[in-house]
Amino acid sequence: MPKSDINKAGWEQSDFPILCETCLGDNAFVRMSKQEFGRSCGTCARPFTVFRWNPGSGMRFKTTVICQTCAKIKNVCQTCLLDLEYGLPTQVRDTALAVGNAAPTSEINREYYAQNMEAKLEGNKSLLDTSRASSAAKDMLKQLARTDPYYKRNRPHICSFYAKGECKRGDECPYRHEIPVDNELSRQNIQDRYHGRNDPVAQKIMSTHAASMGLTPPEDPTITSLFLTNLPANATEQSIRTRVLTSLPAVQPAQLKSVVHVTKTRCAFINFKDRTSAELAAQAWANGLDIDGESVNVKWGRSKNAVAK
Repeated sequence: MPKSDINKAGWEQSDFPILCETCLGDNAFVRMSKQEFGRSCGTCARPFTVFRWNPGSGMRFKTTVICQTCAKIKNVCQTCLLDLEYGLPTQVRDTALAVGNAAPTSEINREYYAQNMEAKLEGNKSLLDTSRASSAAKDMLKQLARTDPYYKRNRPHICSFYAKGECKRGDECPYRHEIPVDNELSRQNIQDRYHGRNDPVAQKIMSTHAASMGLTPPEDPTITSLFLTNLPANATEQSIRTRVLTSLPAVQPAQLKSVVHVTKTRCAFINFKDRTSAELAAQAWANGLDIDGESVNVKWGRSKNAVAK
């Protein structure tokens, strides 16, 4: 790329993609095609070098969908957009680590933000710092992490003609002959998956994990409180409120109704204004909440009728 071409100043060139083990495949002699500025990034919309390859026999061809700058910012694979360390959706990882989303999600300033992040990434692999994560967050990610490659994710797409009953290729068809399932898990988009918002796969993972840890949401929808026990002796209402808000970047301060601290019994009630915020907090604190270096137990509150009985 000539230096005189100012229109290509922010475009990205690379020699090898950033991929997870699953997307790369089990073929040790994989061959890749490389196309400079082959498409625009799915998040920042800047042209980048596109790689295409076949991960193994009977698998579909895969390609990179985001640029390396965006992949390094979130520490994700350029193809599946899953975290490179844990193999989890970004929403699960960011919820556990209490990481907020600072990137612009609209077309305005996306390219400007990417260029600034590219300058900060020089010499660093990722901007994601997990060294300060709480022990409860690390335990949660270790329990949910996928340690082995999941090559089933590389299978061919479903044959659209077979779904209509019109496929005439039979066993020679390179696509899967299955009836597609239309549910919330099948409706995803690249922006939500990358930025970690409204991701149905992540929500299913977190809700299932919370239920396994005894934090199944109660049937009464009016219950919007969580009960904390075993609080540190030096904990105060203000310190608890601050810790709750810092551990839930997706919850705004206005959504936190009140914090009732009972010093004598070292417990507290965290009252939210809506059920969605309470469920998000229960999912994020499934392995407990660290306050002043001590792990705090978390339970759902009870309804007024149940307390009266």
